[in-house]
Amino acid sequence: MASNLPDLLRVYYQRLFPYNEYYRWLSYGNGNLFSRREFSFTVEDDVYIRFQAFKNLNQLMTEMKRLNPHKIDIGAIYNVPPTEHKYDTKFFPVEKELVFDIDMTDYDEVRTCCSGADICGKCWKYMAIACKVIDSSLREDFGFNHILWVFSGRRGVHCWVCDKRARKLNASARSAVAEYLQLIRGGAYAKKKVMLRHKTHYSIERAIGIIKSVFIPMCVIEQNMLGTEENITKFLEIIHTEEEVRGEVRNLLNKHSTSEKRWEAFQDYYNKQLQSSSKKWRSRHLIEEIMIQYSYPRLDIHVSKALNHLLKSPYCVHPKTTKVCVPFNPKTVDNFDPHSVPTIQTLINEVDAYDAKELARQKEESVNVRKIRDYKKTAMNKSLHIFLEFLRNLEDSNRDEKIIQNDTQMEF
Repeated sequence: MASNLPDLLRVYYQRLFPYNEYYRWLSYGNGNLFSRREFSFTVEDDVYIRFQAFKNLNQLMTEMKRLNPHKIDIGAIYNVPPTEHKYDTKFFPVEKELVFDIDMTDYDEVRTCCSGADICGKCWKYMAIACKVIDSSLREDFGFNHILWVFSGRRGVHCWVCDKRARKLNASARSAVAEYLQLIRGGAYAKKKVMLRHKTHYSIERAIGIIKSVFIPMCVIEQNMLGTEENITKFLEIIHTEEEVRGEVRNLLNKHSTSEKRWEAFQDYYNKQLQSSSKKWRSRHLIEEIMIQYSYPRLDIHVSKALNHLLKSPYCVHPKTTKVCVPFNPKTVDNFDPHSVPTIQTLINEVDAYDAKELARQKEESVNVRKIRDYKKTAMNKSLHIFLEFLRNLEDSNRDEKIIQNDTQMEF
């Protein structure tokens, strides 16, 4: 954490935070909805302030500039403003985006390049797969269109599904969606965490298609899935429960020197066993189950299920890395580099450099300095373009929906 974080945050909230776009998103064209939205702020010395609510954009701006929160979390829209929760006995959430939280630490049992809070380019490929699998399922299986993907600022990603239909889902419906997407099951002590039925669902087939294209270069080679004795032992615990079978496979793998050659040898061996109708292999989808266990999205589904759960806000600053939680395009997730995400110090330096250059140009050419919003002078501008495109599509959809409603009412 930067020692001068409070000073940096003061400048960030004064000059760089995209308040107008933020309000456009969270109000959905309805100020009454916004006024009943819960925010929580974590301020200096880790003081946590929950059940914050703001009547309008100006009040939000004033409070954020006054408190300079180290962290911002967004909650549900309630039946009454959250600031009144102590005085209203019937206080309950009525609407909230369907959200997903994917954290790199949940991959520690399968990644070998890093662990804990660390992340590298190899790690990010897990996030890229998660984004592709979840995004395609939400769009193709559930028909959602307005999905915002955000880098968490350190080691994970957040997904906000903002269609009205998604925001209106009750807890049981959210649980159903989350469970549908949850293929990795079992706690820390479960060795084999994926069991596919004899006939796999088309959504699983689609996910396997996404994974297959990168499984060997990513998991087998880069993560060295079968490259060490420790990794082989983990692999054997997944594929079979009988020690005799595991010993047979271990001997087979040890005849080869690289992870890639060992994977090829196992696949050949397993396929021959199936063709010979060997009863020692009960699963006819073992290869696919292995691929899923090593690379399928690992969701914290409790975040998705509960309406009263809060999630870190886009464009807040991660207090440890001081990086901004920026939106990214799921279509180009492979090209997203978490290490290139700007810190607030970088952004402030970019603003100062831009202003100095413009001032020098003004003196040299005797022209007025162009007045543009500060974020447009920085690397944050790219993420704002992504956010604005998301907003335009969302607002167009809301506008079309209102037109249809008006036409329907006129018919009566």
